[in-house]
Amino acid sequence: MGFATAPQSMSRKGNCWDSAVAESFFKTLKSELTNHCQFNNQQEAKNVIFEYIEVFYNRIRTHSANNYLPPVELERQNADLAKSIKFAQI
Repeated sequence: MGFATAPQSMSRKGNCWDSAVAESFFKTLKSELTNHCQFNNQQEAKNVIFEYIEVFYNRIRTHSANNYLPPVELERQNADLAKSIKFAQI
């Protein structure tokens, strides 16, 4: 890995499941954003990708794995549920 700080995959050869989530995200990022954009410089690319992730992907875009809710909305619902369970136990 050289100078990289990310750990190597600990999975055995031929087992692709450990990186499936990341690969799915990057496929979505490329097909929905970067394949349709031409960036003038690296900073512009960083800004556009940050906005895509923080504004669209996490707050607006629905995800089938989340019962077609954006991640932020699913987390809010889970937090509300956890609070109601906590109060019910008191």
